[in-house]
Amino acid sequence: MALSAPSVFALADIIETPSRPTQLAPQSLLNDVTRAGDRIVATGERGHIIYSEDDGQTWTQAEVPVSVTMTGIDFGTDQHGWAVGHSGVVLHSSDAGESWELQLTGVQAAELAIESKQEQIAEMEERIEEAPEEEKGDLEWALDDLFFAVENMQADLEIGPVNPLLDVWFENESHGLVVGAYGMVLRTTDGGDSWKDMSVEFDNPQNFHLNGITRITGGALVIVGEAGQIYVSIDGGESWERRESPYAGSLFGVIGTGQVNEIIAFGLRGNMMMSTDLGRSWNMIPNEGGATLMSGTVADDGRITLVGNGGAVLLSTNGGESFRPYFRNDREGVMGVVPVSGTDLLLVGEGGVKRTDARGKNLQ
Repeated sequence: MALSAPSVFALADIIETPSRPTQLAPQSLLNDVTRAGDRIVATGERGHIIYSEDDGQTWTQAEVPVSVTMTGIDFGTDQHGWAVGHSGVVLHSSDAGESWELQLTGVQAAELAIESKQEQIAEMEERIEEAPEEEKGDLEWALDDLFFAVENMQADLEIGPVNPLLDVWFENESHGLVVGAYGMVLRTTDGGDSWKDMSVEFDNPQNFHLNGITRITGGALVIVGEAGQIYVSIDGGESWERRESPYAGSLFGVIGTGQVNEIIAFGLRGNMMMSTDLGRSWNMIPNEGGATLMSGTVADDGRITLVGNGGAVLLSTNGGESFRPYFRNDREGVMGVVPVSGTDLLLVGEGGVKRTDARGKNLQ
């Protein structure tokens, strides 16, 4: 069903309306959390971005130019960070998360994707002209698919910036990638001043959603998504190879273990799996809890934590071979986690900011 004109205007309004200051931001829905040096920065609904100087004991709300739900955040340096969200929004901070500026919207992202498809069309037309007669039929079918894809993108563009970005990774203050719905992948090498559509580099003809991106120990980049999609890059994001997945459901997150070339991917119904060879082979990790898993982290001492729906917190002290699950008493979904002092963990999710320890004791 097409969106009505008021809905389109509403989408534009929340991109142009700054997030409102509120003392309730630390108790509202937060979707991701990360570190910027010694500072902790979290982001969530209504454009909320908050930061803490004291391991999450107290929080300050940042100045944010949009009111859309924010879904992911990452810092390439202690000062330079990026946050992504609904309506294809990309924000940048150069002051460790205190203030943010709008770098990209879904309209601009769609225009980049259309431009890439049009380049593919031009290349395909040249191939058809030069191809032997017996190969032209298949190539013409592929050309029709490209025309159809462009028509769909142009129709979406008329509606407005509706498709969300879902995760972000930055190597430094210049190089980074964002991923999102319908196979969106954008890359920048100049700190977000310009972006390149990378989706054409992916074997994702059905445009499955891409939910998570990370860099693991050893330097490889890994992206996971809907329908068990797993992609690995060993050249900093220039090219990508698809890996076979033992699970065909949605994967919502991916982390390294701290060991070279090791990956843990996780998602729907608590399915999680581990690879020690850059995703060429996988072993399923037992999980009787069954709650959908959304995010994870590795502490300096090697402890691995995964978090998810229903207050699920899973802990591993053996490199991810097995996990000890527990569920917080409030059963509110957990969307992100960072280690803090000692063995404590700072969690963000449906109830805002919370704290727990490695024994499962609810500290907040």
